[in-house]
Amino acid sequence: MSSNKGKLFLLALTIFLLLTHWDLVAFQNTDTTSNSCTSVSNPLEVKNEETEEASIDEEIQKIQNSYENIVDIKGNFIQKSYIKDLRQRDIYKGQFYIKMPLKVKWLYKGKVAQEVFIDDNEILIYQKKEKQAFRGKFDRDTYGQSPISLLNGFGKIQEEFLVSRKNKNLLLKPKKPFGGILTVEIEPSKSKFPIGSFIITDIHSNRTEIILQDIELNTGLKDTFFKPSLPADIKIHEYNPGN
Repeated sequence: MSSNKGKLFLLALTIFLLLTHWDLVAFQNTDTTSNSCTSVSNPLEVKNEETEEASIDEEIQKIQNSYENIVDIKGNFIQKSYIKDLRQRDIYKGQFYIKMPLKVKWLYKGKVAQEVFIDDNEILIYQKKEKQAFRGKFDRDTYGQSPISLLNGFGKIQEEFLVSRKNKNLLLKPKKPFGGILTVEIEPSKSKFPIGSFIITDIHSNRTEIILQDIELNTGLKDTFFKPSLPADIKIHEYNPGN
């Protein structure tokens, strides 16, 4: 595949991927060792910290409990993206469908109408207007931190993130380098699905906000629903990193 086509494929991924194998970990307070000087803890501050930590744990447990009972998810989304270097703001809308553990159909409407399919280890981006599609290997190590991927794995709250509070939201910080992601801010929801929106900020200060709407759970989505139906004359560009 030519260099330009490879860049186009990666650009499509940059725009459309940001949701799967992300784990949240309960916030751990780091103990400060007191020196020889007398140090007196404020009982009220200690109590507030304990209450806050319990509140965070409760939010995390709610997300995890919800995901344990999810077979499939579908709904609408609004994606707000800000690219700092280009000083560019964009808004995208569409529908998404997810079947655990890793089948995704992500449909963008409007001027950038595209369809993104993830089926286990394969990703395909279909651009109907341009009469072309891009197909490649879906590698969790490469794309697992994307918004599309992320939503599949928000229920695994154990290993990779430190979680603290930012206003009423949960702020996730990777414990180790994670695809350029600096933070993920989750806005909890009181609906049957515990996440209302989330904001991903990368190390370059680019931001992607995903707002979830009209969520339905466990509607019985079939595996065949996640198989793209492409016209016979469509041009498919194969791409895999390193090729």
